Amino acid sequence: MEATEDPADTGKMPVLFIGHGSPMNMVLSNRFTMSLADLEPALPRPNAIMVISAHWLTHGTFVTCAEQPRMIYDFYGFPRDLYKVKYECTGAPGYANRTVEVGNGGGAIRCNNTRGLDHASYSILRHMFPAADIPVFEMSLDYSFNDWHPKAVQYHYGLGKRLGSLRRNGVLIIGSGNMVHNLDLIDFSDMDAEPYEWAVEMDAKMRLHLIAGEHKQLIDYLSMGDGSSLAIPTLDHYLPMIYALALQVKGEGIRFIHEGFQNGSISMRSFRIG
Repeated sequence: MEATEDPADTGKMPVLFIGHGSPMNMVLSNRFTMSLADLEPALPRPNAIMVISAHWLTHGTFVTCAEQPRMIYDFYGFPRDLYKVKYECTGAPGYANRTVEVGNGGGAIRCNNTRGLDHASYSILRHMFPAADIPVFEMSLDYSFNDWHPKAVQYHYGLGKRLGSLRRNGVLIIGSGNMVHNLDLIDFSDMDAEPYEWAVEMDAKMRLHLIAGEHKQLIDYLSMGDGSSLAIPTLDHYLPMIYALALQVKGEGIRFIHEGFQNGSISMRSFRIG
């Protein structure tokens, strides 16, 4: 499976996948956060931003339709300063409702009027767009499948395909997760811990598939070898990358925004399409 044709390829917003890593990144200055800060001048200015969040898992797919989304501090045991972080952007109910329209095939996407923004959004956006002057809304991940296998990933890929017209409406779509993400083996004590060999190997395999536009291999993630079960023990952080990939059209290359690892078992690889 490869990127699809899109003859109307002018005037589209790029698509981003950001490996967001630890919540600590929201208050740190490091290579990763500096790469985020470099994005604002390099991107066309969006009308709105939609973040597909690894931290909003639902039965069915939802978008936030609130006009003033609240902050959700969905992390525990971190320094007190992180719970004081504010990102006071407005919501984008008009664009959220447009997402419901374009994504729907049998009610595939619905509005949620009470949900706020979790750290998959504001931990990266406060570096990318620190003025918080662009409306933001989130999309959840339908996590209702009982058996996580490539057919389930294919469902998300197909739903992502239906969202392509949002790019021509000035919506910057960001998948926020991590391609390699294993919390069971994480080194919480050292963000700069030496990465595991399997993590480096799997990150390298994914990089090659991304460069080659080999979507099928990334959907059928178990085909990437024994390390896939360690790199992707659950799909919550992997699926935002699949949505970003689904929005790639033929002729669009991938540029890596950042490469590296944190805490030994997390790939911070991030990329731009378009």
